Amino acid sequence: MGEAPACNTAFPVPLQRAFRAGAILPPAMMLSRRHVLLGASGLTILGCSRKILRDFQAGREIAQVLDAQGTRDGAGVSLKRALGGRALSYLDPFLMLDEFHTDNPNDYLAGFPDHPHRGFETVTYMVHGAMEHRDTLGNQGRLGPGAAQWMTAGHGIIHSEMPRQERGLMWGFQLWVNLPASRKLIPPRYQDIPADRIAEVELEKARVRVVAGTAFGKTGPVSGIDVEPLYFDAALQPGAELEQATPLTHNAFAYVTEGAVRMGPSGREVRAGQLAVFGPGDGVVLRGAAGGGRALVMAGRPLREPVARRGPFVMNTEDELRQAFEDHRSGRLTVM
Repeated sequence: MGEAPACNTAFPVPLQRAFRAGAILPPAMMLSRRHVLLGASGLTILGCSRKILRDFQAGREIAQVLDAQGTRDGAGVSLKRALGGRALSYLDPFLMLDEFHTDNPNDYLAGFPDHPHRGFETVTYMVHGAMEHRDTLGNQGRLGPGAAQWMTAGHGIIHSEMPRQERGLMWGFQLWVNLPASRKLIPPRYQDIPADRIAEVELEKARVRVVAGTAFGKTGPVSGIDVEPLYFDAALQPGAELEQATPLTHNAFAYVTEGAVRMGPSGREVRAGQLAVFGPGDGVVLRGAAGGGRALVMAGRPLREPVARRGPFVMNTEDELRQAFEDHRSGRLTVM
């Protein structure tokens, strides 16, 4: 059969807005067989021969649900490890996700005194309480409620992360993100982000804060990260429904921080303290359960490289790990 006559048809304004916000197209959406242009005037179909867009392959289903495990780290800080433990050692390029959430000062006052890092990035996101970062390179910063820090350790840093409160709730998260082999020894870099710089958007029955990447029409302040991450914090009221596109190439997961959230096309319920690994697809679907819920959603491009990790260092080979420990002992860790 021949092609239909050429034509020039614009999408309705609501669909233009949906595209710009990164929204997921419904299964019945019709697209040109030729191509689509996005210009200042919106989306335009070129050519009238159309077919059904594949069913938002999109709805990434839940492949695995894991309970975060209680542990202690630093000088005795009580926390839950959702990623990086025995059940799931890493999800390329993500190496670890910890949650510290307690109002008992004995569980957090000891903090994380001076310790080294090399070969990866640490991402701290605070909900309540205050932490202070200091390092041997002269950097210092305070993370208050709603603030974030994306630290690229690169060649090496020695730093401390200590509470700046003696009582009250301390609640935050730390994510470890791998660096590619070609970038493991770059100079350290810091992106300190106060709460008022994190992009926020109010949606129907939901509020989203975007730390990195673009979601729901907002772009987070973190930039220049190798794995092209998406990181957002979504609070959903009962009945809320969010759909967000994610690159097919990326791995993705969500960690529920409050209540319960239904995820994927099947609406599997994931509860607070559980991590859900998404399967393949080009988007995530979140729905607020009966009592509402909140979740951190993260996606990143996998590096597909060998991982050699021990303690505070993440490299590609055992020889590189041994060199990292030797550089730390000899004082060369932070010397470029």
